[in-house]
Amino acid sequence: MTPLIDPFARAISYLRVSVTDRCDFRCTYCMSENMTFLPKADLLSLEELDRLCSVFVQMGVQRLRITGGEPLVRKGIMTFFKGMSRHLESGALQELTLTTNGSQLARYAADLAACGIRRINVSLDTLDEAKFARITRWGRLPQVLDGIRAATAAGLRVKINAVALKGFNEDELFSLLDWCAGEGHDLTFIEVMPMGEDMSPLRLDQYWNLKDLRARLAERFTLTDLTERTGGPARYVKINETGQKLGFITPLTHNFCESCNRVRLTCTGELYMCLGQEDMADLRAPLRASPDDAALEQAIRAAIARKPKGHDFDYARQNVTGKIRGQITRHMSHTGG
Repeated sequence: MTPLIDPFARAISYLRVSVTDRCDFRCTYCMSENMTFLPKADLLSLEELDRLCSVFVQMGVQRLRITGGEPLVRKGIMTFFKGMSRHLESGALQELTLTTNGSQLARYAADLAACGIRRINVSLDTLDEAKFARITRWGRLPQVLDGIRAATAAGLRVKINAVALKGFNEDELFSLLDWCAGEGHDLTFIEVMPMGEDMSPLRLDQYWNLKDLRARLAERFTLTDLTERTGGPARYVKINETGQKLGFITPLTHNFCESCNRVRLTCTGELYMCLGQEDMADLRAPLRASPDDAALEQAIRAAIARKPKGHDFDYARQNVTGKIRGQITRHMSHTGG
């Protein structure tokens, strides 16, 4: 089958799939505290998600990352992971993984490993229990740390994703690094993105330029740039003194779009060709219109043909209403992390 190539000659080999918009946390930079979630009837069934993902795999997708919301709160989700494992066994899929808040890992880590998952990303912005409760609103840090330990015990490689927030976790830069070194986890810092309706002055004040973060690290450590890529937008450095690998995801200070190989599928069948653009394609209609995949494949190719060159996030540029240039009003939980 002809591979998926976008208008800028980028091969699309990475699909991120949100299996639910629901979450058991309410992280302040991701969603509002009183979220109105989609009616469950609007969500694709797990069988439909399996069929959609399988079509993408047939069309050349080699990496599949499951996101949410929190993917592990979706009822019956392990049947989906077990189904996807057949593509790992056949060799059609190189990697199946997920991004999670860690709250359900103690329950599911062993089952995830049995499905062929080898590494996971866990979102964790602070090691301070009180601050963790404040940023997640509903989360409990001990529960997440128990889940991370369970994942490690099950043989899963854990990468910690920390959103860099000025005035919140600036003072934990080195303690997060030390903790990850001690536990054997990689660490990636992410710039907070202008997504969601709540772009208050507080939110803008939290933006921590990762160039500044890196400069602070360089005062203490020697950083060596790595050419390694894991299929996502992160750029990596090695900390020579500790041997740690540290990632930076910088959608604002360094636009990583030139090598973008990914698209995002929502739990309702919307395909977003770019995280930072509103254009999307409805795949639910062709999925349900026929048991044959021909129309679905055609819809996917038509969508990829519209994939833009990149996004335009920029906190520095605001219009007269105060809206951030490139700001996206949908919540991150809608598109998937």
